[in-house]
Amino acid sequence: MTRMVYHMCPEEAWAAAVAAGRYDGGADDRRDGFIHFSTAEQLPESAQRHRAGQTGLVLIAVEAEGLGERLRWEPSRGGALFPHLYGPLLPHEAAQVLPLPLGPDGVHLFPPLA
Repeated sequence: MTRMVYHMCPEEAWAAAVAAGRYDGGADDRRDGFIHFSTAEQLPESAQRHRAGQTGLVLIAVEAEGLGERLRWEPSRGGALFPHLYGPLLPHEAAQVLPLPLGPDGVHLFPPLA
């Protein structure tokens, strides 16, 4: 079974990454030294904590196995293991890039996740 991991970013940042051939993450990712990903189960809380109220986001779905040793599962919030990508994300590694709109209540509306 394929395990998907997810990253949220502004649509413009992903478009720039596609044009450049690589995505190095946002300011928080660069500060921390890795690109922050979440599992499907972790995603709603990650969005609430780090992307609350933000519009114009995309959700990037990536097959964890395809990232190889660059992806490390490390303890974070409450000791839960979160996927962290050390190194750039290459646009061709994205299995899907989906819009991540806000609902009328200001909470992000997620598509069905694997």
